[in-house]
Amino acid sequence: MFHPLTARIDAILRDTFSALGLPTAHACAVACGRPELADFQCNGAMPTAKMLGRQPRDIAAALTAHLSTRPEFFAVSSAGPGFINMRIAPSLLAEAAAELLHDEHLGVADQGHGQLAVIDFGGPNVAKPLHVGHLRSLVIGESLRRMLKAQGWRVIADAHLGDWGLQMGMLTSALRRRQPELPWFAPVFQAAGQVAAPVTLDELERLYPAAAEACRVDPERMAEARADTAALQAGDPGLRDLWRALRTLSLQAQQRDFSALGVTFDLLLGESDVQPAIAPMIEDLCRRGIAVESDAALIIDVARPGDGKALPPLLLAKQDGASLYATTDLATLLQRTAQLGAKRVLYVVDQRQLLHFEQVFRAAAKAGWSADVELRHIGFGTVNGVDGKPYKTRQGGVARLADLLDAAVEKAAERIDDSGYGADLAPAAKADLARQVGMAAVKFADLSGDRLSGYVFDLDRLVSFEGRTGPYLQYACVRIRSVLRKAAESGEVVGAAVPEVRAECELLLACLAFPEAVAEAVRLYQPGVLAEYAFGLAQRFSRFYAECPVLGAAIVTQRASRLAMCHLTGMVLARSLELLGIDVPERM
Repeated sequence: MFHPLTARIDAILRDTFSALGLPTAHACAVACGRPELADFQCNGAMPTAKMLGRQPRDIAAALTAHLSTRPEFFAVSSAGPGFINMRIAPSLLAEAAAELLHDEHLGVADQGHGQLAVIDFGGPNVAKPLHVGHLRSLVIGESLRRMLKAQGWRVIADAHLGDWGLQMGMLTSALRRRQPELPWFAPVFQAAGQVAAPVTLDELERLYPAAAEACRVDPERMAEARADTAALQAGDPGLRDLWRALRTLSLQAQQRDFSALGVTFDLLLGESDVQPAIAPMIEDLCRRGIAVESDAALIIDVARPGDGKALPPLLLAKQDGASLYATTDLATLLQRTAQLGAKRVLYVVDQRQLLHFEQVFRAAAKAGWSADVELRHIGFGTVNGVDGKPYKTRQGGVARLADLLDAAVEKAAERIDDSGYGADLAPAAKADLARQVGMAAVKFADLSGDRLSGYVFDLDRLVSFEGRTGPYLQYACVRIRSVLRKAAESGEVVGAAVPEVRAECELLLACLAFPEAVAEAVRLYQPGVLAEYAFGLAQRFSRFYAECPVLGAAIVTQRASRLAMCHLTGMVLARSLELLGIDVPERM
């Protein structure tokens, strides 16, 4: 069983504080912000001194003297007003590294204990192609799905399709005008089993924007679209059958994009799937006085005393009785908590939806549906072009996601050819390498940094094999595997990782920080924490590899130890990339 290094040091500090008759409230360590000075630092002497009315330097000196006798530390010193700096002994690093290497979870603790977490991400609309605006939701959501599963949560990923709104009425009414003879529009619809959609995917994707524009400028067209929407939602058999055909056609294309990004959904439910639950939900909310009439509409007052600014009520139903986006989300949330038993429900949706989710979450709390459930909106910023503005095509339109991903793969193929990587690969393998590198470039750029900040989508920079990029991390993994493969071919043995020089100690310290990086990334719902960790680990390995010959080491035991360090680093780095949703090629 793996025992985190920080937990071990904290236990030693508590013992030391107790041995000196000091309270242990502040007996804890943090990684030192200046690794050239120490590995860990304890700042507990100062608050402890304040509690006792003593001098912090005196307490720090006593603690330092006591800690210096412990075999777990190579060196302990005090500095400034009472900081305690600690260098970890190589023997403790070797022991912890061996534990980490043999832990099947690489030290990631079970936080979920089999409880259910539902992640709502992607959110595509039926009849529209996925575009650049879907990228961040898909990439961040998939990474969080993987990390929560690693922590022992039972995870359900749901795309929550937009398949029940006005856009469906716009489509069907446009088709009715174009081809009124279609069987779905007959006065008495005769179902004929599974019937293909009356348009191709390309036609569908052209039809919707044209229909939407016509409805925008022509009140008559909008009235037709609203009439078809109402008929569809009321159960018109012809429109229902046509809706299913269009939904299936659209989903086929969207699932290809999901697959290209390596995104997995457990459910592909849409707004339509929750419609039967809406009327009973509204009836219950009205009966309990939670939903009330206001200007002939139904609302839920979600304002609370102490709000810094007025929070508008949640609009549950319009004057005509039509349900809304908020209605659907509230009913879906009720199903996820009451029927599925979710303990966490996460919505990976654009930050501009912050107010909407605050209203929905407060309405759910007011209804008593989320007392022991964590509800969280995981917002994010925009994907920007090199001009700093939201990413557009050269023609000024919204970029299709498939086109964006194709461009990344093409750029990766160019960079691979220019660099000479994969020169000995067959064409199919080389194409697969370009796909892996292109996707790594896109994903790492998307996940790096604070998700609330936007980022610049610059393919020339993103597919570089140098710097803070996905391909750089892939190459680090491949290089480690190459070293281990050559070692095996020459009969070298992987031994125990026993550090002797500073670069080796720093590499093991970086590996041992992996479980905490995952825990922090999940705590903050920030995959960027793990992305930054992975980049730092790759840099540490690069310094180690430059300063510490592995296969070229003169002593057999030293070669075995350094191979163990390569092995552990390769496992941790590959697992980090896996949790970020990034594939690692076998060769480059």
